[in-house]
This record gives sequence, structure tokens and C-alpha cells, in this order.
Amino acid sequence: MKPRWLTAEEQRTWRAYRDLSLLLEDTLDQQLRHDAGLSHLYYSVLVFLSEAPDRRLRMTDLAEQLKVARSRLTYVIGRMVGEGWVCREGNSGDKRGQLAVLTDVGMAVLENAAPGHAATVRATVFDRLTPEQVHAFGEACETILAGLTDPDGPITNPPWRR
Repeated sequence: MKPRWLTAEEQRTWRAYRDLSLLLEDTLDQQLRHDAGLSHLYYSVLVFLSEAPDRRLRMTDLAEQLKVARSRLTYVIGRMVGEGWVCREGNSGDKRGQLAVLTDVGMAVLENAAPGHAATVRATVFDRLTPEQVHAFGEACETILAGLTDPDGPITNPPWRR
């Protein structure tokens, strides 16, 4: 089968996205490390747990929300337990599963970090876009994400199942 090469416009768009995603992730990570002493991944763990009922999530569900491998999440949660930000609990509904639980200390860390993170996201992304561009960007991201997370999509072994 002959390869379907990218058009010049697709190549331009792809490279802009690639560069944007790498540089934006680094920018967010550096801001959080500098201002709050935690990585962007750790911040994301705190956010998802803070939004969960009773600030608790099954580790497998948390890995799926974060789009990371379970082994990576296990390492991260171990470090966060050591900081006192998270604790682990057995899951009474599933003897094999564990819950990650956001502690009051972890909630305080999140509350301290959130304003600076939101300001950085606003300054680097949303302040540069018109409302129409924000809408189009959101739709494009949701469409691509839906294709990637579709059970019949191109990813047969997503990170959270590894």
C-alpha cells in the first residue's frame, strides 16, 4: 500500500501542533515546579482527585483520566504518599483494586498551586485566541481525542491498560 503523505498544509499544522504540545507542557511544568514545587503530572493527579466523589478514585480510573501507564501512576502515587498529599486505601468493592485518596494536605497544595497554573494557561493559550478560535480549538481537540479513545480506533493498547 502506498503511503498517504501529509500535504504541505497538514505538515505545517502537524509541526505547529507538535512544537506547541512539547513547549506548552514544558512551560506548564516549569511554572508549577517554580511556584508550587510540583510537576504538571502531580498537579493533574491532585486535580482529578479533588474532583472525584469523596476525593477518591480507583487507581485504574485515575490512570485512564491522566492517560498514563499504571506503572507510572503507581510510582507517582508512591511519591505523593511520601509527601502526605495522597494516601492509598483498599477498595471494598474490588479486593484487587486500590483507591488513591486526596488528603487535606494535598488539597492545600492544590489550592496553593491552582491560581498560578490557571494564570499561566490563560496567558499562554486563551489570551492569544479569539472566542471563535477557542471554540474551534476545543472542537478539534475533542474530535481527535474521541478518535484516539474509540475502542475501534488506532490505539489498541492505551497507556492506562499497560
